[in-house]
Amino acid sequence: MALIEQADVWLFRLLNLNLVYPAADDLMVFLTDGLLSWYVFLLAALFISIRKGKNGFLLILLALLSIGLADFTASGILKPFVQRVRPCFALDHVRLLVSQPRSYSFASSHAANSAAFAAITWIFFHRGKLVEKLFTGVMILFALAVSYSRVYVGVHYPGDVLAGMVVGVCSAILVYLLFSWILKNVIQPRQMRKESCGYG
Repeated sequence: MALIEQADVWLFRLLNLNLVYPAADDLMVFLTDGLLSWYVFLLAALFISIRKGKNGFLLILLALLSIGLADFTASGILKPFVQRVRPCFALDHVRLLVSQPRSYSFASSHAANSAAFAAITWIFFHRGKLVEKLFTGVMILFALAVSYSRVYVGVHYPGDVLAGMVVGVCSAILVYLLFSWILKNVIQPRQMRKESCGYG
């Protein structure tokens, strides 16, 4: 574990101190703002509603459940359990570009939430038409950009971000599998019974 943590610190310093471009600082601060993610989500929800019609509401609900589960896992379980101090408070000479409360670092809820939404998007749209594939790609790129920005602005280690992304993807998969099970074992059998009674 000590070797992994040392590698995490080394990679953090590389991304936060060495591989930086001052011209990109404002963009990274913009990307890491949680309010931006909600604006993106609202625009994405509009796209989903247009593309999926009545089923769009269900997909948006699944996305919200995935984000909620990811956020709870990252912030409600992992952070208080691991209690890792953020790099901006634990290390010297960190480029801290945003104000940051003294909450714990592992895992990144920003990464978890954006990855959860990107994963749900991929599940339902990656086999669609070109515009839907492009939409999926944009959501994945946005999730990666948000995750990277957390390291760039100095508030998370790369390991925090990677763990958050894993949490987000697993949350989306779990929600989708649960939805699929309910659809197959509860909703569809009820519909079939109603139809058979109607025709009987």
